[in-house]
Amino acid sequence: MNLIDLKNDWIKEYSLPMMIAGPCSAESESQMLETARRIKETNVQVPIYRAGIWKPRTKPNGFEGVGVIGLNWLKNVKQEYGFKTATEVANVHHVDAALKADIDILWIGARSTVNPFTVQEIAEALRGTQKTVLVKNPVNPDLALWIGALERLIGQGIYNLGVIHRGFSTYQKTKYRNNPNWQIALDFKSQFPNIPMLIDPSHICGNRTGLASITQEALNVGYQGAIIESHCNPDEAWSDASQQITPEVLAELIFNLKMRSPELGSFDGEMGRHRTLISDLDFQLIELLSQRMKISEKIGQLKKENDIAIFQPDRWKIISEYAVQKANETGMSQSFIEKVFKAIHEESIDVQNNIMIDR
Repeated sequence: MNLIDLKNDWIKEYSLPMMIAGPCSAESESQMLETARRIKETNVQVPIYRAGIWKPRTKPNGFEGVGVIGLNWLKNVKQEYGFKTATEVANVHHVDAALKADIDILWIGARSTVNPFTVQEIAEALRGTQKTVLVKNPVNPDLALWIGALERLIGQGIYNLGVIHRGFSTYQKTKYRNNPNWQIALDFKSQFPNIPMLIDPSHICGNRTGLASITQEALNVGYQGAIIESHCNPDEAWSDASQQITPEVLAELIFNLKMRSPELGSFDGEMGRHRTLISDLDFQLIELLSQRMKISEKIGQLKKENDIAIFQPDRWKIISEYAVQKANETGMSQSFIEKVFKAIHEESIDVQNNIMIDR
């Protein structure tokens, strides 16, 4: 059995878009039940209730989850409101406890996916399970690691699989907590169209702004659903408070989503993917230009401190020659590349001029 041959009939039991929602972390039984009750009362289609039981944090001494007791709260949510349940597992002990609690869907988090040793141990602990196992993309933009994690699960006879696109970490600060890098996710989807893919807008955005647009963008390019963090009192949440929304806001978000049918034809699907990739690249271009101008500011300050003229003809000659070289290498128009570099250089001079005259 290999990835391309997987049937993944498990997704057929859910109406699309398949929605998984609930708090980032289980904090108390009352918090879990209230959140579940309010999601249920909105009457939107949320068949699966999620909650983090174990929370891997970047630094120690923070809230790292309530542990096994939270699994009982998930069971109570299931019994009281009829949701299927889902949680993250990060080691063999988590797997054992989650299986004993009869959690319906397990996911492997981004910090685990990045480590083949961890994934292998989890896969062996799950050997032969009929549970659905979802794999988040690794924290770093590495498609091979993502695919490799799924292959390790298949190697242990685990065939009900799906993936979650939650974005990728970057050292540079941007408007996203984790950059979408749509190209990587869509490359995965192109290679393995039979594997259901969900979007995790909560971890991509890192705040409540943009959740709806990111989710809709994912549905536009063929994703099957989303996993969204919802809390009965988001501002008081013990983890990731800024990216959680109330059940009522969640319901409005879901109500306004439009599922795109794969039957619309290849043209529409391809056009949507190309437009998404262009938007992603445009965002990266703007971020890079912003970083470049910040460096120009530093250069301007050094020139001011050392009484050096802003315009350096030799430097401009080097830039011009580089533009010609890159045009030849990429097959792009030389005049276009020169215009782009000239515009960047002129803006850089303006930035430095502002520093020179203290504007």
